[in-house]
Amino acid sequence: MANPLADDGTFRAMLPYGRQWLDEDDIAAVVAVLRSNWLTTGPKIAEFEQAFADFVGMREAVAVSSGTAALHTVMAALGIGPGDEVIVPAMTFAATANSVVFQGGTPVFADVDPETLLLDPDAVDARITSRTRAVIAVDYAGQPCDYDALRMIADRHDLALVADACHALGGNDQGRPVGSLADLSAFSLHPVKPITTGEGGVITTDDPQWAQRMRRFRNHGIATDHRQREQQNSWFYEMVELGYNYRLTDFQCALGISQLRKLPNWVARRQAITRVYDKALAEIPGVKPLAVRASVSHAYHLYVVRLDPEQLGKSRTDMFAALRAAGIGVNVHYIPVHLHPFYRERFRTGPGLCPVAEAAYEQILSLPIFPAMNDHDVDQVISALAKIMGIDDANGGRRA
Repeated sequence: MANPLADDGTFRAMLPYGRQWLDEDDIAAVVAVLRSNWLTTGPKIAEFEQAFADFVGMREAVAVSSGTAALHTVMAALGIGPGDEVIVPAMTFAATANSVVFQGGTPVFADVDPETLLLDPDAVDARITSRTRAVIAVDYAGQPCDYDALRMIADRHDLALVADACHALGGNDQGRPVGSLADLSAFSLHPVKPITTGEGGVITTDDPQWAQRMRRFRNHGIATDHRQREQQNSWFYEMVELGYNYRLTDFQCALGISQLRKLPNWVARRQAITRVYDKALAEIPGVKPLAVRASVSHAYHLYVVRLDPEQLGKSRTDMFAALRAAGIGVNVHYIPVHLHPFYRERFRTGPGLCPVAEAAYEQILSLPIFPAMNDHDVDQVISALAKIMGIDDANGGRRA
């Protein structure tokens, strides 16, 4: 098994599909804040927000406690409420649709493109009604959606265009960074994502009024935070709207600043691993990577393959079990959201609503990919696939 010992010296039985990478610079950055006077609502928040906004080329970035909090905060900023519909792709994590429900709105599920599993603009157009207020596009696996096509639809119907960019920080489309392609873009800073703050999220936008409203929303709907009141030598505060405690701490933001500096190299490493996988899979029948749009630079949060059971002579369930038994921590992303019991019961969704996503779900598998993977790790994944298929070698002499 590749890399049998984890960084802490304990035995690692499974190569995971993703994991964080922390170094001494990250630890030192966090410790410095832990020794300071501000653990939350302090100066590192604004510093991280500015660094993040600069990275994606937007005027504003708002840091919150998770990617889910980021999506919820976006829906609140847009004023989504009962009677409003928001179009979301079926192929995503539940939080995308949940954020609409949190506000009392109705998620309307649209199907995805069969080659990329990105939101299909034609499916969006077909789902629009007089109650539609926004479209959430998911940059699935780290690939930016076709925002030019989605923008045309959104503008024609006067809709807000939102990017669930939780997979895609560091990617771009025609040189335009993810985070600058929609009206509002939500990011996750979970440990398996492109950078981490432990848990955390960020929203980017060019609209300062939306940013101001989102900063209030993350702070109970209160117009000022503790540090602002300290600077004003004042105790007085007003809650002007209903909000949540979605704040991110200063020591988390210090970690985020440190991680953000390394992101370009980490994305390059993910792309290098992908090239090795792509070359090797060309030798393995029945295992095919998803298509990549010609104009994009893919961030590869996930490396998703589509399995052909007829060619393989094995089902996705069989392949999952065999790879896990070989110590390869494959996963499945995702069960289409409209098939979850909550949505089937609350919104009367079910099989047949989004047939492309449903068919893909039965065939997809996510292979391990993360920047700390070494060449031997990558070779182990490829060798395990080849062995299961009865192939002696696939793309021998490969290196990432």
